[in-house]
Amino acid sequence: MQKAPGSHQQMLRVPYGHQELEFMVQPWFDVDVVESSPATPVGDLGAAARASLAAPLGSTRLRDLAADAKRSAGTRRPRVVIAVTDLTRACPDDVLVPPLLEELNAGGIADEDIMVMIGVGLHRPTTDAEKAEKLGDVARRVRVVDSNGRDPAAWADLGTIPPYDVPGFTQKLVKDADLVIATGIVEPHQYAGYSGGRKTVAIGCCGEPVITATHGMRFLEDPGVRLGRIDGNPFHETVREIARRAGLRFCINVVTDDRERVVAVASGEPDAVLAELVAKAAAIYTRPIFKQYDIAIAGVGAPKDVNLYQASRAATYLRFAPTPVVREGGSIILPAKLDEGAGEGAGEQRFLHALESAESPAAVVEAARRHFAGGEQRAVMVALTLQHCQIVVAASEAPEIVRLAKLRAAVDVEEALDIAYEHIGRPERASVLLVPRAIHTLPVVQPPA
Repeated sequence: MQKAPGSHQQMLRVPYGHQELEFMVQPWFDVDVVESSPATPVGDLGAAARASLAAPLGSTRLRDLAADAKRSAGTRRPRVVIAVTDLTRACPDDVLVPPLLEELNAGGIADEDIMVMIGVGLHRPTTDAEKAEKLGDVARRVRVVDSNGRDPAAWADLGTIPPYDVPGFTQKLVKDADLVIATGIVEPHQYAGYSGGRKTVAIGCCGEPVITATHGMRFLEDPGVRLGRIDGNPFHETVREIARRAGLRFCINVVTDDRERVVAVASGEPDAVLAELVAKAAAIYTRPIFKQYDIAIAGVGAPKDVNLYQASRAATYLRFAPTPVVREGGSIILPAKLDEGAGEGAGEQRFLHALESAESPAAVVEAARRHFAGGEQRAVMVALTLQHCQIVVAASEAPEIVRLAKLRAAVDVEEALDIAYEHIGRPERASVLLVPRAIHTLPVVQPPA
């Protein structure tokens, strides 16, 4: 953690879309800045991915798995599915997938027998242009489709998933494949503890009942379902079992730094890959702070600040850190572009409706206890955060959406700071924590040494 440069007025920056916002901080704010630990970026990601595939963790090489899949197919053509992250994840799939195709080809699987499935969950479908942007030349080599979480005709039933008897559904295209592979990015996640390749299949490629159940109040209120926690986390255990039953055999995952540069890559058996990369991610993302703050500025940046559904994670992550980063009655400022407003998918629209239609944050939570649909979990987390502190969204392109969601809207960060300062009672000095990448960085309150 570092102090912001001392002066009468301070000029600071926060991510905003693919750029940055510069803002001025008045002298009555005492500002600390916390960022993830520095890590050396991977120089040549393509080469690093190939090296990882040549020495996978806990698994034979992918080319050997491909050869086995071809043999098991017998006289019919083999079917291979590569599940990749959706547009809201900064996973470099355009670099990771080509080495996967090379390995599959080396194992005797032709491009025409390979499908890339974008795990969109309940987010909106991707356009052809977005598929091409995300996957590069891959989109011209193999078939690329979106998962379909809304149509039961597209699902395969995996049975009931312990420990909370979640109804297990995945895409038929996944279940019927001879080999399932996934990409993913390992970073802190509100429910899974850490995201990763298993979640790309288990949640990204599931049927809607899976999302409804795993993101419902039973999981949200379980003390084991926590940001940064893997052990004893029933959400994590459910995701692991769904991915196993869906046939996931191999994944390649990355860890990125605060500038979205890949700093670690690993491939192989999904459990082994996640364990390897969670250890590296935790060392980078977990950062000590020594008090709760009056105000936090939660930076997001692309791709997460494309809509309010995704950007709101920055505020709830700071609220549901092991100790809330902002004191009760404080304020979280969320600079976010919100090109797509609340978001265009079914889950995002349910999120907005749940916040807009309720009389109060408490009513959002109570309504979710009576009836719950996938997407509304984000509304619940925002509502629980609002019961603890204020949220001010700054510099968005959709201020009317922000207000409908019961949040304060500010034209810029300076106005947001004024609103927050008024909210906390205009003390002589106010403590502010700037977290430039609040979805990556996990500030943990520790007593000073």
